[in-house]
Parts: sequence; structure tokens; C-alpha cells
Amino acid sequence: MKKMMMAVAAMMFAVNVGAQDDAVQPYFELSQLPNLLEIMPAPPAFDSPEFANDVVRYGWGKLQRNDDERLAQAIADAEWDDHTKLFAQWKDAFGLEITETGTPEIWKLMETCLATTDPMRKETKAFYHRQRPFERFDDAMPSHEEDDLRGEGSYPSGHSLRGWGISLLLAQIAPAQANAIFQRGWDYCNSRVIVGAHWQSDVDASRTAASIGFCALQGSEEFIAQMKKAQAEYAELTGQTVGVRTVAMPQQQGSARIFNIDGTPAEENSRGIVIDEGQKRIQR
Repeated sequence: MKKMMMAVAAMMFAVNVGAQDDAVQPYFELSQLPNLLEIMPAPPAFDSPEFANDVVRYGWGKLQRNDDERLAQAIADAEWDDHTKLFAQWKDAFGLEITETGTPEIWKLMETCLATTDPMRKETKAFYHRQRPFERFDDAMPSHEEDDLRGEGSYPSGHSLRGWGISLLLAQIAPAQANAIFQRGWDYCNSRVIVGAHWQSDVDASRTAASIGFCALQGSEEFIAQMKKAQAEYAELTGQTVGVRTVAMPQQQGSARIFNIDGTPAEENSRGIVIDEGQKRIQR
């Protein structure tokens, strides 16, 4: 029975993939990427303890709507088609506005990555065809997406896969901004719970799915080459050095050869942990 359902899902999926925009050539064909349907577990059954948590989180999401600022952000996070608006949600965290003309190398990287990883969700969605929260509770969505989403499976969340994927990519471009980037990405994903588009388990699964896609991208030589161009562009436009943050060692004082762990000169007969020619060692 499951094989039959997978075959039907594959047919529905093929129709959807065939309709996607062919203007951007992905780094990998979908068949070359890990298959989420084979990797991910089924979504929680409606009579399971895990689904009870989904219901609790649905209630949490509705409470967040009382915060006007958070609700406005959740509605803005629902943007899908306009990539300029989509990428703008990371502007403050990333430290740079991403546009096709202003940041062409970063834009090319992001567009190609989305074209590569976005389709990963579709077969799994078609197979499970999970009912969305707003449908189950016959609730209105503050983001007014009902007509677009009704009847479409919710597991995994496409927005969350995309949002967490964007965060992973931007953090690779600008590691020094990683904390802010991932915080923005985390909230972006949770926005789907707030507007009632997805269950929390949909969102959680998508963060994992995005990480799987991100790892797959690292195996593309074209991706690596474009990532280097994006990093160089970011460094040029922001003046920030691209790379992992390092801690500067204290400058040597006088003719001291060894130093205490805090960087101050140490006596030759000092005991304990010292730094000798850049290496830590125990001096007895």
C-alpha cells in the first residue's frame, strides 16, 4: 500500500516540478539530492502525544498574534514569490540588503540554491498530504493565505525549509553575523506556526531538511566557486573580513619567551600552564 501511495505522490510531484521556473539552473537535479521521503519519519498521528504538543504550540502561536509587532513580522515572513522582499527579512541580521543589482554575486548564489533545494519538500508533502492547522480548526489566517494553501499538505513546511536554508547560507557568507542570522531564521520558521499555516512538527522537520540540503550543496564545485564570490562581495561592500572569528594573541613584551595563559610574560621557572612559542604546555 505504501509503495502505491508513493507512486501516486511521485506522479503529483512530477507535475509540480515540471511547472517550476527553468530560468535558474540548479546546482543539482532533484534526483541527485537526498530523498526526504526516505529519510524523514512520518508526521505525528492526530492521536499521538507528539500531536498534543503541536496543538499546544498552535495555541502558543495564536497568543503571539496579540503582539502587533510580532504579528506584522509573521505576516511579512509569509512572502514567497518576491525574493527581494524575502531576503529583506534578513537585512538587519546579515548587515546588507540583498538585491539583484546591488549584490549580484550573493543574489545569484541564493537564487540558485533555492532552485536546488526548494523542490526537495514536494514529494513528501504530496505523500503525507497532512491537514494544516487553520483547516483542522476552521480558523482564519492573519496572513490571508487560505486560498493558496487549502488542500496542500503541510509536512514539511516549505517556508521553513527555505528560511532555515537561507540562514545557513548567509551564515556561511558572514560567519561573524551567525548569531543574529540564525535568530532571524528561527523566528522566521516559527512565524508559520503563528499564522496557522503549519504545525510545530512541520517546522522542526523542515529545519532538519534544510540542513540536509545545505550539506548536499557543499558537494558542488559550482556552489563552492559562487560562495567564494559571494563572500568576496560581502567583504567588499561591508568592509568586514569574511571568515571564522579569531582571538588575537597578546603581543610579546620585551624578550620574554614564555607567557602565562592570560598572555602576560612568565618566568622561566614558573609552574603551571604556559604558552611556549604559541603552544600550551605544562611547566613543572
